[in-house]
Amino acid sequence: MLGQFHIGVMQGRLLSKYKGHYQAHPKGYWQEEFGLANEFSLNLIEFILDFSDALENPLMTPEGLAGIRTITQASGVQVRSICADYFMVAPLHSSNQKTAETSQEVLSELLKNASSIGATEVVIPCVDQSSLKNDEDKTRFIRNIKNSAREAESMGIHLALETDLPPKPFMELLDTLDCPSVTVNYDTGNSASLGHNPEEEFEAYGNRISDIHIKDRVLGGGSVPLGQGDVNFKKIIDFITSSNFTGPIILQAYRDEEGKAIFRKQLDWFRKISGLQSISST
Repeated sequence: MLGQFHIGVMQGRLLSKYKGHYQAHPKGYWQEEFGLANEFSLNLIEFILDFSDALENPLMTPEGLAGIRTITQASGVQVRSICADYFMVAPLHSSNQKTAETSQEVLSELLKNASSIGATEVVIPCVDQSSLKNDEDKTRFIRNIKNSAREAESMGIHLALETDLPPKPFMELLDTLDCPSVTVNYDTGNSASLGHNPEEEFEAYGNRISDIHIKDRVLGGGSVPLGQGDVNFKKIIDFITSSNFTGPIILQAYRDEEGKAIFRKQLDWFRKISGLQSISST
């Protein structure tokens, strides 16, 4: 065994799909997943903040936050990271000023609430419809995230950026922001789908990676079960074990309608090929 790490699951992957969505906060039954995660010997769930019904999400209400604290204490499964898919729909760099301002307000509130439950990572997706497509997008993003970055730093929280930028432009973006609280969410499947070289990525910003999403995709295509796509898992595991990585490792693996059985197969496969085990929650 190579070692013990903080290993968890993207919210909803152990449950049936919420309203048919591939990835979404399972409104109304999210609590069920904590016991299941414990059964799988996982110690983390990466919570999701969707754009839809955002203000009703447990992350955004006093009652919801109290519920999260209660269930994490009872189950031993923690919420250290939050996938803020809200900003896929309403990007911080939106050209619509009102949208951008509202998103900054949402992020500020999310940071306060994340801190109150002990979360240390808020993943900001800049992919697909929220991709940083040109210099104007990057300029607006840098301008609009700076206040949030200062807030995050004061709370000990990372704003982990998930982008589809090649290694050099991504590194240049990080250097321009020049803020220790702005880090990298490394998504193994997205990297493979885009044809990025993991060695070049790790050389460019490996020391800034604070959150890892484990999934598999084919080059130029979608998600497939772990081990059936183009991710070079040997290089990923080598990085994790040689870099003294201590952040969350979140399985965002391929899912079907129900989630639980196919997740178990992929988790067993990942543990076998990696030797990585979850740190005991007791």
